[in-house]
Amino acid sequence: MTDPHRPHHHSGTVPPGSAHGSAHGSAHGPEHAAPPKWGITLPLPGLTIDRHRFLVERLPDLGYTDVWSAEGGGTDAFTPLAATAAWSPSLRIGTGIVPVHTRGPAVLAQTAATLAQLAPGRLLLGIGASVPAHVTDINGIPFDEPFKRTRDVLRFVTRALRGEYVTGGFDTFDITGYRLPHPPTEPVKVILGALRPNMLRLGFNEGDGAITNLLFPHDVPKILDAVGPQPPGKELVVKVFVCPTDDTDYAHRASRPFLAWILNREPYRKFHEWLGHGELLAETHRLWAAGDPESAQKALPDEVVDGLFISGSPEECRERILAYHRPGVTTIQLYVSLPPEVFVSRAKLLDTLARLGPAAL
Repeated sequence: MTDPHRPHHHSGTVPPGSAHGSAHGSAHGPEHAAPPKWGITLPLPGLTIDRHRFLVERLPDLGYTDVWSAEGGGTDAFTPLAATAAWSPSLRIGTGIVPVHTRGPAVLAQTAATLAQLAPGRLLLGIGASVPAHVTDINGIPFDEPFKRTRDVLRFVTRALRGEYVTGGFDTFDITGYRLPHPPTEPVKVILGALRPNMLRLGFNEGDGAITNLLFPHDVPKILDAVGPQPPGKELVVKVFVCPTDDTDYAHRASRPFLAWILNREPYRKFHEWLGHGELLAETHRLWAAGDPESAQKALPDEVVDGLFISGSPEECRERILAYHRPGVTTIQLYVSLPPEVFVSRAKLLDTLARLGPAAL
């Protein structure tokens, strides 16, 4: 999904009422949903992957169940998960997400199958269209027909991971013939990075679910309504951005560049228009389109900055993260941007994540 490897980011407070919405009841399960899994995106900003082993080994003790990765302009999606699989025998691992244009379909299937050998039954392969900045601008690959390409890669990869022989024409590529020599012994869930109804429904109808992000808690019911009733075993992952610090000025300074950049990418602009936030973001869109990114950052309302990149004490952040859990949401994926003072020691880092996470509930 989003990989804030553009400017680094952070922030915090939800718009009035956004922690509450209509209870999403019978279509997605009982009024009181089972607790979601909690995942964390690695590597943490400011800490290279080779310095994460101590953290990965302790995550289960802190209540975390998953490690997720992202891929855009920084770290690749698979290496952090391979390291996690080697360092932990229990954590689920997931890509959130891998762009469908930047690797061939067979390479994606091969990579997922190989990674599944290290973590049998624990891998979620998240794929998606991404944005032109991550596909064309830095890779020189045309961002052509993103919906069709995502659908075609989903269909190819799900069949290949089941061990099927795949051949023939898809709308966006042709396959002469391919079969994985060592398909996964345990199923790999394939989910889609999805923001709006068509991609959400594709993820649930033809895949194992979806991962969505950069939304307010009160937007979650609209996502669930678009998805509709689902059988057990489907995944809805909600990615939440958080900067656990009481220094609101720092959180805002750190988060505004990323939020202004990502909210002015076409997929996210259309996403928030669909969610009903077009008027709220109209001025930042106007200034960005006029070629004035600095003014576009300043034009972001504080309620947007606070609502889409949570900040506050770890305990305050945790309470606001819980507002995203509705019946039908199976996993909360945190993108945690830590202030510099947290990195003074391993003990300080682990304590912050413990206070932020589910073990403190």
